[in-house]
Amino acid sequence: MKTPAGLQPLIDEGVIDEVLRPLKSGKEASVYVVRSGNDILCAKVYKDMAQRSFQQRVQYQEGRTVRGSRQARAIGKATKFGRKEQEAAWKNTEVDALYRLVDAGVRVPRPRGYFNGVLVMELVTDADGHSAARLGEVELAPDQARGFHRYLIRQVVKMLCIDLIHGDLSEYNVLVGPEGPVIIDFPQVVSASGNNAARRMLQRDVNNLTLSLGRVAPELLSTHYAEEMWALYEKGELHPDSELTGEFEFDESTADLDSVQLAIRDAREEALIRQQGREAAAEED
Repeated sequence: MKTPAGLQPLIDEGVIDEVLRPLKSGKEASVYVVRSGNDILCAKVYKDMAQRSFQQRVQYQEGRTVRGSRQARAIGKATKFGRKEQEAAWKNTEVDALYRLVDAGVRVPRPRGYFNGVLVMELVTDADGHSAARLGEVELAPDQARGFHRYLIRQVVKMLCIDLIHGDLSEYNVLVGPEGPVIIDFPQVVSASGNNAARRMLQRDVNNLTLSLGRVAPELLSTHYAEEMWALYEKGELHPDSELTGEFEFDESTADLDSVQLAIRDAREEALIRQQGREAAAEED
């Protein structure tokens, strides 16, 4: 096939030898199957800012660190330099997360390096050596679904133990390899301790998995693993091997809805003011 422009520098520098075929294309990136020596890998080419949507991006960026105060100020003001730094930080986030997750024993594609804005990593395959199917594409027996659910909940716990939450976990970014599920796609990973929406994102991740696997193992639908692990996390009692039951006692006290609605309104108004300030600064550039 014709070599994509984003991968030509890697061939020129000898990082990869050949582009074999496209694997998938999404909103954030295009992924290709490549050969490097005797190894068959995949290369993730991130799309430029102008080619993809930044809707809801702000909720994922909260709590992320940047290289220095100058970069942080530029990103906050949405200058041209700031947008460039924001783009680089977005791409680097997945790379950094993969290395941390591998070290923590989470089953993710092993990264092989980050070159010229391209992430080269392990190609997850099935038992026959073909590209692994997504979880949502695989027919499972009830016992398999229960086993996959147990395994994936343990992976989520390991992530949370190193302060990371996937942020967009579902049956579409879990591949099924010969040894079980492999979690992929981490550009939106968030800091559990640094993001105000972390708890909600954790609940969404776990609920997505539970709803998917609960279609063939309905008893999973009555479990509450996200709430249980978050309660342990907040108390500093969550560990990679913590025993979870899926049971959780909810607080039945009445919420102060007026205060909650007021806080939401204030947050929206503040976000609007900040956005208007960024747009004004961009026009000045």
